[in-house]
Amino acid sequence: MLIGFNAPTAGLLAAPEHLTRLVVAGEALGFDYATLSDHVVIPVDIQAKYPYSATGEFPAGSRVERHEQLIEVAFLAAKTTRLRLVTSVMVVPHRPAVLTAKMLSTIDVLSGGRLTVGIGVGWLKEEFEAIGAPGFAQRGKVTDEYIKAFIELWTKERPRFAGEYVSFDNIDFSHKPVQKPHPPIWVGGESGPALRRTARLGDAWYPIGTNPANPLDSLARFKTQVARLHKLTAEAGRDPKAMGLAFRCTALGEKVPPKAGDGERRLFSGKPAEIAADMRALRDMGVGSLDFGFGGATVEAMLDEMQQFKKEVLPLL
Repeated sequence: MLIGFNAPTAGLLAAPEHLTRLVVAGEALGFDYATLSDHVVIPVDIQAKYPYSATGEFPAGSRVERHEQLIEVAFLAAKTTRLRLVTSVMVVPHRPAVLTAKMLSTIDVLSGGRLTVGIGVGWLKEEFEAIGAPGFAQRGKVTDEYIKAFIELWTKERPRFAGEYVSFDNIDFSHKPVQKPHPPIWVGGESGPALRRTARLGDAWYPIGTNPANPLDSLARFKTQVARLHKLTAEAGRDPKAMGLAFRCTALGEKVPPKAGDGERRLFSGKPAEIAADMRALRDMGVGSLDFGFGGATVEAMLDEMQQFKKEVLPLL
């Protein structure tokens, strides 16, 4: 099982010197990958509901200056040598399809094949409108079409595509990505459409456990959705056994409530031995990548949590 951590894209810890120190130290500690989130702008007046809080409110701490995701990924690729870098997640409709495919391919080449493309459709309608992205209501269709276009550009000698939202022909697209057939595509989201998108187009499913509308806060709930994903994957004509599973944990330890919404034990709550047992259970059911949002208002505080996790939890796996 690969273990990752969330690298900040916003706020004080995203200052170049802090970000570099944190990610280089994370690599030295033995973490396998870092994740980076995606917003281009944050609208002042937000009516859209944030999917990962009980109130639907966008966290106040997120309303700070932030980096553009793909440029930050490229920056960190140059600061590291082994660490994989995961877009967590890239909002696919935010950037033109061909340009995005080129940027991602370039990052994969320059990093020596260390990119994982986590993707999502987005939730912030006002942001779509502010940046001139395709219509918010069509974001699912746009995302599916853009992903298909990415794969065409990355894998075909003479790529061509004729869709409703993107089309191209008579072009040379190179360099191709280092990873073959292309960088892994992890599909974020917990809804039915996200599962169907994973089944058709993804290399792995990459949910967050704290979506109130589709909670994955217990092992039983996660198993139920994985079984659903496997059924959808088979119906799409693909091998369910080849479908990867990744998982993002935003909080862990004794500060997390011990019970999930279904009355079962809440994943990643409790003491190190209990967290390790959850990780083993997820590994046994096929989860190959697991990342954590370690807390801390300073680099030192965040690194302390990462070091504590390495010392107290990982030896118990």
